[in-house]
Parts: sequence; structure tokens; C-alpha cells
Amino acid sequence: MQAFKPPQGRRQAVALAAASVLGALLAWLGVPAWQAAAAADGDGQRAPTPAELRRSFVTDAIDRVGPAVVRLDTERTVRRSAPNPFSEDPFFRRFFGDESFRQPQQEYRQRGQGSGFIIDSNGIVLTNAHVVSEADAVRVSLRDGRTFRGEVCGMDELSDLAVIKIDGEELPVAPLGNSSDVRVGDWAIALGNPLGLDNTVTLGIVSTLNRSSSQVGIPDKRLNFIQTDAAINPGNSGGPLLNERGEVIGINTAIRANAEGIGFAIPIDKAKAIQGKLARGEPVPHPYIGIRMIDLTPDVARRLNRDPNSLIEVPERNGVLVVRVMPGSPADEGGLKRGDVITRVAGERVESADRLQALVDSSELGRPLELRVWRDGQRQRLAVRPQQMRQANLP
Repeated sequence: MQAFKPPQGRRQAVALAAASVLGALLAWLGVPAWQAAAAADGDGQRAPTPAELRRSFVTDAIDRVGPAVVRLDTERTVRRSAPNPFSEDPFFRRFFGDESFRQPQQEYRQRGQGSGFIIDSNGIVLTNAHVVSEADAVRVSLRDGRTFRGEVCGMDELSDLAVIKIDGEELPVAPLGNSSDVRVGDWAIALGNPLGLDNTVTLGIVSTLNRSSSQVGIPDKRLNFIQTDAAINPGNSGGPLLNERGEVIGINTAIRANAEGIGFAIPIDKAKAIQGKLARGEPVPHPYIGIRMIDLTPDVARRLNRDPNSLIEVPERNGVLVVRVMPGSPADEGGLKRGDVITRVAGERVESADRLQALVDSSELGRPLELRVWRDGQRQRLAVRPQQMRQANLP
């Protein structure tokens, strides 16, 4: 019996369809595109080896970045009183008094651990500020076995970022990506040294973007985070979060207590913007105007206007509603009031608190920032001079 042979055009269509399906399957399995192409094309192209098929984008990403990920061991001196075993016993306290149980303070060496990654061949290491805060000594260990003494060049508590300098030759460098290109659902690979377990890799996805520090549970910071379900544990702090190409998109920073699969990373674009100042030991500017605000929409406005407890009446329009003005703040001095609706900042229309905050963040300290507001049914122009924010200035 003669085998049936499809027409030439049909054979080509079948071959193309098979190649597409195989290429998609290999891509889903994590095989690089060039390997998928080789497997799909049988005309003179070699098939991928079993070793190549076993490799995934995760393996390639780790090979690219892993050598630049470091372990940080820190020490600091703390002073505290030694515990007295009888100090909590009411009987002894009654007869001997509180003063008898007060112990002189003694110095102790407190050790900590964290992660970081090298971003420059000159020995610039990026990590979290809370990893090296108040540290007297920092030891930096590389995957190749080398160990260096680290010098903290600069820290910024509000952004929880720090830069360490080490002196070494032929240092590996982690390539930096762009967190602005990250989308929900992208792959996320976390590297670090959780719980002292060096060179640990976990895989997940980007769960959401722009998670505010107050939502994360650290309102004393001024950050929006990348949320991921890649496992992050104590000791991961300061380590890199990678995309599927092996580029750093974030700095692993925090987890939600008593929850699984909820971790947070500082976007790498934030770190790129300030790491130069930190490396030079310069202060990082954090302009603030001192207001609490919410997004205003016609629906939100209608609900507020119907609520007798709101004590304000606002126009049914889009903008940013001021719900509190801190006394003595730049906003207070500039004339902003509770109930004002901000519609423009420096000439740009604003309809979200996040966008308004971004415009304030990019403003110059002390330079007038023009605001257009609705108040009592009328448009007004105000000038506010942003000032440097401190921890105590957080609204």
C-alpha cells in the first residue's frame, strides 16, 4: 500500500504548525528560544541535548547573577542589664525593694545576617538599611569563597537602602533591569541567604505592583513595593529579586507576618536613583508637603456629601482630596486646608494620590510647587515649598 503524501503546501503548513506547537511547549518548559528553534527545525539543525532540555530560564538566571549575590554578617555593640532571676518575684521585691534588683548595664555583641548583591566592579554592594543599621562591623562573603571587610558608605532609612564598599579584584556584577517594565504575572526569582542557608533560590511571580508601605505594615518608610509569592525569609533581606532574564528588578525587603507567599521587594529603579548619593555618603532628598490624601472620584464625592459625619462637601469630580494637613508643615504654611481638592500640580493634571506623591518626590526642596485646588466651589492657586522629610514628619 502506498503511503498517503499530503500536497507540498499542506506539508509545509503541517510542519509549521508542528514547529509552533513544539516551540511553544519548549518555551513553557523553560527552554531558551534558540534551543526551541533547533528542536523544531529538523533540516540540518542539531536537536537539544538532554542536559540542555533540563536547563530552564531559572538556571540561566542563577548562573548569571548568583556569583554577585553576597552574604552579610554584621555585629554591633548593645548595652543592657543582665536579668536577675528574682526580679519578678513579688515576695523579694516587697522586702528588698526595686532598687536592689537593678543590675548595672553590660556590653554585648549582637550578630545579624542578611544578603546583598554587587552592582559595580569597583565593589559597590547594595542591600537594605535595616540589615546594616548601627553595625560596628560588616563581613561580606561571596559564593566563590572570598570574604571581605565591608564599609557602610551610606544609608537611607526612609527608603531602607544602603550601600557597602568592598575592596577586591575581578568582582562579579549583577545586571540591573528596569522595574518600570515589570508587569503583574511576570516571573520572580528570589536569591539570598535565608536563615543562614547560603545561596538559596526560590521561584514565584509578581503578585502586584505599587503596594504602599502602609499596606505592607511599615508606615515609617516612603516606598511602594513589588509584591511576590516567591518565598522570602529572614536573611533574604537585601538580596535581589530577578526577572526571567536574570536582571535585578527589586531588593527583597519584607514579609507579611503569619502569612505565606506574601513578600515585598523595593523596585530597583528606586535604588538606581539614589545609590550614587549613598555611595558618596550624601543625604538623599525626600521632599514632603505634609498632607494625608485620597483619590477623589464622583462616586466617592457623592458618598462623602451624603455622610453627615464627613463634615465636608466636595465637588463631584476627579482629583485628590486633602483629608488632613499637618500643623506647621509646608502644606499648612502654603495655605492648604482639609477638604481641598487638588487638581493640578506644577501644571500637570492629577487624579490619584500616587501621582501627586510622585510629583512631590521629584520636586526640588524649597522651590515653590504650584497647586491648583477646588475650595468652596472656586478654583484657587497655592504655592507650597516642599521640605526635607524626617521620620517625625510622616503624616
